This record gives sequence, C-alpha cells and structure tokens, in this order.
Amino acid sequence: MTGVTAVAIGISAMKTALLLSAPVLVFSLVIGLLISILQAATQIQEMTLTFVPKIFAAVLAVVIFGPWMLRLMISYTTQLISNIPMYVR
Repeated sequence: MTGVTAVAIGISAMKTALLLSAPVLVFSLVIGLLISILQAATQIQEMTLTFVPKIFAAVLAVVIFGPWMLRLMISYTTQLISNIPMYVR
C-alpha cells in the first residue's frame, strides 16, 4: 500500500464519518438555537431546558436517518473490504 492509497482511505473515512454525524449534529444545532432564542425572549435560564430537547432531537435524527446511516456504513465497509486485494499489492 502506498502513501497515496493510505491518504485516500483516510479521506474516504473522514467523509463517511462527517456524513454519518451530520444529521444528528444539524438537528441538535437547530433545536439548540430555537431553545436559545426562546430563553432569550422569555428570560428563562433553566439548564435542563437546553439539554433535554437536544437529546430528544438527537434520538429523533437517529430514528429518521438511521436506515440511511446504516446503508452508508455498510457500503463504505463493503467497498473497503472488497478493495483489500488492490491495497495489498
């Protein structure tokens, strides 16, 4: 395996990790922003008000995007394993 191949595998892994984490992070970010705006408007500074909705949003994102995330992980792993003979020249 050459250095170029190792870097290509690493870049592909990073892209896959970014794609896998994006739905959960975006859902949590949007909910956190909405809760922050609500807290600023009403001057309610309860800490649990920020964490509990974000946790629910993260779980909802995993439920909604879970099948897509699983297919993405399976396709990446299948591609990686099927290319092993090419990597070991």
